[in-house]
Amino acid sequence: MTPEQMDTPILDKLIEQLKTMPQDLQWRVLEFARTISGSTIQGVPGRQLLRFAGSIPPDDVQLMRQAIEQDCEQVDLDEW
Repeated sequence: MTPEQMDTPILDKLIEQLKTMPQDLQWRVLEFARTISGSTIQGVPGRQLLRFAGSIPPDDVQLMRQAIEQDCEQVDLDEW
């Protein structure tokens, strides 16, 4: 299967979503796509991060989890 064939369902879904959006939002999606198309993915393989597993104390992990559940599940519609 070629990369183009693998992407077709995603493109179809994206096009269907775009059709239902107002034109100003369509432009924002286009601008976003242009921005990320020039970026490169950077990172390291997960196996290189295994040495950090368990390095955060459980109490701190719980505090982070609570902060995420409390504050990060909100959407700021005026952010853009």
